[in-house]
Amino acid sequence: MVFFKILHSHDVKYGSGSGQQSVTGVETVEDSNSYWRISGRAAEPCQRGAPIQCGQSIRITHANTGRNLHTHHFVSPLSGNQEVSAFGEDGEGDDLDVWTVVCSGALWGRDEAVRFKHPGTSVFLSITGEQYGHPIRGQREVHGMHTANHNNYWRAMEGVFIKTSLDLPRHDEL
Repeated sequence: MVFFKILHSHDVKYGSGSGQQSVTGVETVEDSNSYWRISGRAAEPCQRGAPIQCGQSIRITHANTGRNLHTHHFVSPLSGNQEVSAFGEDGEGDDLDVWTVVCSGALWGRDEAVRFKHPGTSVFLSITGEQYGHPIRGQREVHGMHTANHNNYWRAMEGVFIKTSLDLPRHDEL
């Protein structure tokens, strides 16, 4: 079964494992805690609005808290897979915040489902059916899985898609 859920986070910490900010999957699109920014890694920043290449290393930063999508060798609390959390401050974190875009063509297309693979631990960002109870009742566990399968496809849905400066009309006067 494929779960079409929205990547979500808020300032609720895991009660076990890393104790970092939880990352979950939800069905509601009206919540601003489901907004994320894509950027290049610290050593390789990307140009604003530039297309993202398949195989490119990126950071995925939670818009409201400024923490990066992160994983490490802690066991996830529900499924026993690898914990995925949000970590860092104001988009600054460490090398475990880096994900590689896995897609079929040369570029990540706006309507294309892609995978995110973590180069540091070799897991795919995934969601299955496990649901949390209190305090985040009904939200699904997001975790890392070592195998590529139907549980680790993601798609950009709502948001702001910025055109590159090359696509914008030029204005030469001040």
